This record gives sequence, C-alpha cells and structure tokens, in this order.
Amino acid sequence: MIMEPELQLPLNSIKVLERRYLERDDTRKIIESPSQLFRRVAKAVARAEDNFPDKRDKREIEEKFFGMMAGLEFMPNSPTLMNAGTGIGQLSACFVIPVEDSIPQIFEALKNMAAIHQTGGGTGFDFSRLRPKGDLVYSTKGEASGPVSFMSVFDSATGVIVQGGRRRGANMGILRVDHPDIEEFIDAKLKEGLFSNFNLSVAVTDKFMADFYKDREYALVNPRTKRQVKKAKARRIFLKISESAWKSGDPGLVFIDEVNRRNPTPEAGRIEATNPCGELPLLPYESCNLASINLAKFITEQRTIDWDKLADRIKRGVRFLDDVIEVNKFALPQIRKMTFANRKIGLGIMGFADLLLALGIPYNSESAVKLAKALMRFMRGESVKASIALAEKRGVFPNHKRSVYVKKGLSMRNATVNTIAPTGTISIIAGCSSGIEPLFALSFTRNVLSGTKLFEVNPLFERTARQRGFYSDELMLEIAKRGSLQRIGGIPRDVKRLFITAFDVTALDHLRIQAAFQEYCDNSVSKTVNLPEESRPQDVKSVYLAAHKLKCKGITVYRYGTKKEQVLSFSGRAETGPRMVTAASEYSGGCAKEVCA
Repeated sequence: MIMEPELQLPLNSIKVLERRYLERDDTRKIIESPSQLFRRVAKAVARAEDNFPDKRDKREIEEKFFGMMAGLEFMPNSPTLMNAGTGIGQLSACFVIPVEDSIPQIFEALKNMAAIHQTGGGTGFDFSRLRPKGDLVYSTKGEASGPVSFMSVFDSATGVIVQGGRRRGANMGILRVDHPDIEEFIDAKLKEGLFSNFNLSVAVTDKFMADFYKDREYALVNPRTKRQVKKAKARRIFLKISESAWKSGDPGLVFIDEVNRRNPTPEAGRIEATNPCGELPLLPYESCNLASINLAKFITEQRTIDWDKLADRIKRGVRFLDDVIEVNKFALPQIRKMTFANRKIGLGIMGFADLLLALGIPYNSESAVKLAKALMRFMRGESVKASIALAEKRGVFPNHKRSVYVKKGLSMRNATVNTIAPTGTISIIAGCSSGIEPLFALSFTRNVLSGTKLFEVNPLFERTARQRGFYSDELMLEIAKRGSLQRIGGIPRDVKRLFITAFDVTALDHLRIQAAFQEYCDNSVSKTVNLPEESRPQDVKSVYLAAHKLKCKGITVYRYGTKKEQVLSFSGRAETGPRMVTAASEYSGGCAKEVCA
C-alpha cells in the first residue's frame, strides 16, 4: 500500500485501519489507503452542503474536512469512518431503543437492535417497563420471566451479529433501582461470560439517594400495576451494587434525575437510557453522531495551547457533525424522525493526557483539574457559537420551541453539541491518548496479530529520558514490568511526578477530572475510574457516593484483575518470559472491559 507522506502512521495504527476501516472489494482485498479513506469521508459528508440555501463552495468545505482528518486533528466516530461514501451509509454511533412490556414489542426492539448493529451502531435499552419475574401474564395466566431473562436474548443476538464483518455490537442495559427485579439485575454479570455484550447500569433516583443517606427503606414498584410490591433497605441495595461492581465491573450508576434536570428538550420526552458507554443520554429512538478533536495537535512550540486554531477546528467539527445528520442513512424511520427533530451532536476531545504532559502538568494535580474546566468551558462556548451560526443560516432544530434554549434566548441548530467519548480505535489512528483518560502505560507490549507482539514506548517519555540522560533499553523493560515509574530508581523526581499512569491515579483524582469536564458538557462523560486489584467493595461505594456529590451524570469503575481476559494486563510468567504490561491491539486506555474496549 502506498502511503502519502503526511499520513505516515505507526504500524499499529495501520493495522487498525486495515482491520476496521479501509474499504475492501468482493474478495476482501483492501482497495483504499488511509488518505483515500479520509477523502471518501470528507467528500460524502460535504455533500450535505447542497441541502442548504447558504451553500458555500462544497469543494472548499470538503478540503477543510479532509485536512482535519488527514492532519490527525479530528476524527469522527467509527461508523462514519467505516460507512461514509459506501452503500451502508449509516454514520451514527449511538442509539437508544425503547423496550415495551409485551412479547411483540420486546422482539420488535430486538429486531431494531439487529438492524442498528449490522450497520455499526451501539444501542442502549431501559428494561424497566418489563413486568417483574413471577408477575401475571394475562394471555396464558402464567408467570412472567422478568427483564433479566429477556436481556439474555438481546445478548445472545448481539453475539452473532457482526457489524459489517468488522466488530461485535455493544449494548447498555439499564434498570431502575425501584424495579422489583433490581437485585437479579445487579448480580447479572457475576458469572463471567454472561452478558458479555452488555454494560449494565442502575438508574438511581434522587429519592433513592435520599433514602440511602437517611438509612430508610424504599418502595419497589411493579411497572405494570404501578403498585408497591415490597420494600428494600436503600443502604443494603447500594452496598450490593458496590460489591457486584467490585467483583465484575458492573453495574455502574446513572443518576437519572440529574440527567433529566439537564435534558435540553424536556417537553419532547424523558430520558431513560444511554448509549453503551454512557456518554450519550438519549430519548427513545434518538441517535447521535460523535467526533473528537486531538488536543495533542494544538500545542505551540512555546508549549502553550493554540486557542485560535482550536476554536477554528471546533467550528469545523460542529459543521461536520451537522452535515453528517443530513447525509446519514438511518436504519429505522423512527430514528430519522427523532434525530432530525433534535439534531443532537457530540463533539469531544482526545489526547488530554498528551496535552498535560506537553504542558508539564501532572494528571493528578489541581492544575490538571483547572485546565480540564478551562478546556471544556472553551469547547462548550465555541461549540454553542458554531451551532448558533449554523442556525442563522440553516434554521434551528425543529423541537427548539420545546427546549430549554427558548428561555435562555439561544437559537441553536443542535439540541446538544458536546460529549466526552471513549475514543478507542480512533485515538490509535490519531496517535494520541484516549479521551480524557490518563496514560495506561509508558512502555508496554502490544498484541498485534497471530501472536506477534510490538514493544511500544510513549514518545514524549522516551524523548525526555534521552534528553535527561537516563534512557536505557533495560529501564524501558523494567517500566513495562512494573506499569509505573514510582518505585524505580535512577529517574528524576520531577519526571516521576509528571509521567504518571492509570496505575498511579487515585479514584478521587479520576473523579475530579470527570466532574470538571461534566460541568461544561451538555451530554455526558465516558470516564473509567480504574481501581487497583487490592481495592475493596467499600472503595467502590466511596467512588459512587463521591460521583453523586460531584453531580456526575453517571459513573463506572473497573478494578484491575476483575476479568480473566482483559484488554490490559500483566502477562507472562517466569517460565515463559518476563511479566509485562500487555495491551490488546485496539486498546488505547480507559475501560478494560470487553464491551467498551
């Protein structure tokens, strides 16, 4: 494959592109280069410019879109990279599908999920409307099997649907904390291998949290009859959630009332579910298109942030995502209707850890929290300005009159504009750290293909080590064995302070960064609080309570060693080779679970 000079990429980036994104012919032979991929996407998305009376030079817009991607400054979500300009044409990453309480409606939701997964999207479901296990079934006078049993059907179906032959689908399963089957739901992933295509979250209400703090019982309500069937101690249920999350990584929490307090279109409906990784709370049948700006590309030679360049790319990114809505091919007519009604987009960032390193700011510092707030405030402000500018030319989103923006006096093109997603493979393509996560390692081995392993070293750390005179191959190997610099001799103290990894960051430091970004993010934030293997259930409980007090919309934890098969691990034994930090081929940081990797 001939690579254009500006697209000389690391081997693993090329391998990811070849496995997931580059077009193939009927014999599965790759027929495009990375440069041609970005051209295909830019050209397809820029076609939307023809739909508006303010149409500018479409070729000029195409070149700007292409330049952002080819320069690795901006990457849209995976379905856009995969499907733009192809026969599939479905470009959205995130969907929420309603599940109603009858067999025909449940299997209609299953059919809709299959259609979405086949085109590369991920789905979220609230199973809270399903009657509890043992409840009456009128038609047969028998007993209902409950929401968890039907979740297993969705999980099995997901396991056999391959998204365009490239990857498995992913789901979010949500159940309200006041559903009578909540304990079965909490325990659903304790047996490894079950619900492997699902992330799970409990929808926690303000009332439940108040009952927890006051050590009260709360009502469990049958959704069919709307009647209380029993009571439970809020503290016992909260501890059970914490213990299950400690053992399996699930469930997380969605603070559903906080989500709806910040619902931009409350008159259009109540939000009950999110996409698979939690960063997109959506109404039933809504979809959202995501993209991330690579902050590592906005650092000046003086080691400051190029705010003017960043503002320009934010403006282009908002336009790109609004154009995506226009050219998108939707899997269901209901999704098209809801998506056009609210025109939600989610422009976010990646490379935050790289930016901190370049600026000399430790991830677990007050300065990092202040920068996170400043960045997201800027991101939010520029995104809103860009959406208003588009509205002046193209009109506001149709549900604008039913939105919170009327009272605010904002004429918005899009009901939401920002999100923080787990950037995964797109951050590998861009050569940057994942989302807002800390670095997962400074030196490590990566599994590539057929047992092949690559040894990788963070380039900024390697450059620093060489400049400061402490670099050696032996030292890089030692760091890969330990996963951290902190207990290794011969490394300057200031270097240890700056180059910290996920193994060094406390749960509270993770949370403070998440809360800082959430404060100025109108969607939500996908962020994993990584806990060491020796953590206890009480630690998970403390994280969940702190997230509630910090007004996060949701929270996920992952304790290292929870899963036998992890995408990030210490692999190797004394008899087979050194024990080293080992990452899967497509792992870039953050959540190490199978669904969000």
